[in-house]
Parts: sequence; structure tokens; C-alpha cells
Amino acid sequence: MSRPIAIGLGCDRGTPAATLVWALVEALDRCGAALVDVAAVASIDLKADEPGLLELARWQGWTIRFYPAAELATVPVPHPSETVRRYTGTPSVSEAAALLAAGAGMDQLIVEKLKYRGPDGRNATVSIARIPQSTPPPPRPPPAAGSCWSASAPAATSTSPPAPAQPSPRPTR
Repeated sequence: MSRPIAIGLGCDRGTPAATLVWALVEALDRCGAALVDVAAVASIDLKADEPGLLELARWQGWTIRFYPAAELATVPVPHPSETVRRYTGTPSVSEAAALLAAGAGMDQLIVEKLKYRGPDGRNATVSIARIPQSTPPPPRPPPAAGSCWSASAPAATSTSPPAPAQPSPRPTR
């Protein structure tokens, strides 16, 4: 791993994994990072049952940390949104989640709130923060076979990535 990063994810309800994958690929490309660099992934607890997020986590073997809105709301971010606050109770999901997962301040945010609209019309946001070298990346617990759902994704049913339905549309800014 070149330098560990934390990913913060936000999305519309019902956003498919393929849209999240395209958004993530675009964000990783912007900062020259790769999937292998991802050491932490986070979102808001309102998305703990979001099928697209869980499918992405399953595909990558990630455990997603879901933060409550009140905790995300305490994190200073460069792009707070009153629309996001109205729907979630916090002015930021992806940026705040990335910073909390990285244990870092705003100066470590290397991709600020990339907005992506998928071919299905659903929106995803991705932010990426460097995990400071003095902070070890959070441990990744092994998935528990046959256990009840928790903050980690259920056991994988396929090793294939979700396939996008159409060619990649341009991200919105």
C-alpha cells in the first residue's frame, strides 16, 4: 500500500453499486490512488441498510463504519450543504465520514466531495482523506461466517464487481 486512505461515501436511497463503483473510480483517479490503498470506509448510519453500499463493501471485503449524524455534524468540512442537513441531520456525509475514518483534519482531505450522477439518475458522493502516518489504519475484522448483520457487509456471494449498465457518464460538479 502506497499510503493508506479513507473513503467517505454518500448516496441517494436506492443507488446501485455500479453507480457507487463509477463514483469511486473517478475519485481514486483524481488523487492517483487505487483500491489497494483503501484502509477505511465510512458513511452515515442512515445508510447502514443501503443495498448498493453493502454490495460494494462485500465485493471489496470492506467493513463500512457508519457514523451518526450528530457525530458527522461536528466535523469541519469545506463543502457543507443545507440540503444534506435537511435530509440527514448533518451538513456533510462523505467529507465528514472520510475525515472521521481517517482520524484526520481537513488538511488531509485529498478529494473533496466528488458528486457523481449515474446513468440511472441516482447520485453518489465520494470524498477521500489521507490517513496520517502517525495514525495506524483501523483494524479490519474478519467477516463472521453465518453471523447476523452488523456494521460489516454480509458474506460475499460473488467475487465479480458490479457491472455498470451503461458507459460512465461525466461526474457533476
